[in-house]
Amino acid sequence: MIRLLLGVSCLAAASIAVSAENALPSWQDGAAKQAIVAFVEDVTDEESKSFVPAAERIAVFDNDGTLWSEQPIYFQVAFMLDRLKAVAPEHPEWKDNPAYQALVARDEAQLAKLGMKPVLELLAVANSGMTTDEYGAALKTWLKTAVHPRFRRPYTDLVYKPMQELLAYLREHGFQTWIVSGGGIEFMRAWTEDAYGIPPQQVVGSIAETKFELQGGGPVLVREPNVAFVDDGAGKPVGIYRAIGRRPIAAFGNSDGDLQMLQYAAVGEGSRLAVLIHHDDMEREYAYDRDSRIGRLDKALDEAKARKWVVVSMKDDWKRIYPWEPGQ
Repeated sequence: MIRLLLGVSCLAAASIAVSAENALPSWQDGAAKQAIVAFVEDVTDEESKSFVPAAERIAVFDNDGTLWSEQPIYFQVAFMLDRLKAVAPEHPEWKDNPAYQALVARDEAQLAKLGMKPVLELLAVANSGMTTDEYGAALKTWLKTAVHPRFRRPYTDLVYKPMQELLAYLREHGFQTWIVSGGGIEFMRAWTEDAYGIPPQQVVGSIAETKFELQGGGPVLVREPNVAFVDDGAGKPVGIYRAIGRRPIAAFGNSDGDLQMLQYAAVGEGSRLAVLIHHDDMEREYAYDRDSRIGRLDKALDEAKARKWVVVSMKDDWKRIYPWEPGQ
């Protein structure tokens, strides 16, 4: 009987290992993967002191730079630039707007200096008067036609294969996976379900003001030229509290804009997981951190080292970056 029980135990352990290996094939079997798998096994094991009921297994993910690329400019900004050019003749006052000038000139330094708020405000003005359905249709058309300047592929092809696998792996173990991003909530909701399996109602982002109207006898929501909420930096824990109502037990980011979200998730009873994606693979993607104008990783990297958070090296921990291989 003892031999039988030992055999069953060994088979169960092997099954878990094979499951993790099969679920995360694009990850190297290094310290980062092992830490993530160990955390998941710990909080889902009913015999563990760190067991977490399924309803409380909340994992939050930044989007730009964490789930897909963000260089050489935030992809939403690329969309914004095309939208601005389309409607600019209707707004001659923009010629003196610093955010508009920086966008048209593709001045990355100035955009970084200005921050997300004036950029998002300009986007809101550019799309004011549109219904949410019209905005969604314009975005989907853009996603089908726009291509990344370096890889010459649609932007939605630049999602990270290892992170797609991780999202699926977590859901298989009873986690809810949420996006918590500084990007516009409508921008992400149009495509995140197809890309990541995350439905629109589990996306938290920056929000433009909207109002209810009757147009042509039917109810619509119309975008207004104001930003109601910026979901970045210290705004991320606020967005989590408002939208989710539970403190996450796992958080994934890549920049200083994610620091407060990681801090918020890392504190609490039981096992906690805070993960940074470090862009250090110039050959397959990009290499940047402390001095980058886009997705700067400085204070959060220091915090990760001090608190022993997991830092994922794209170069060393990922066998591949994208769903497609270079040269395809």
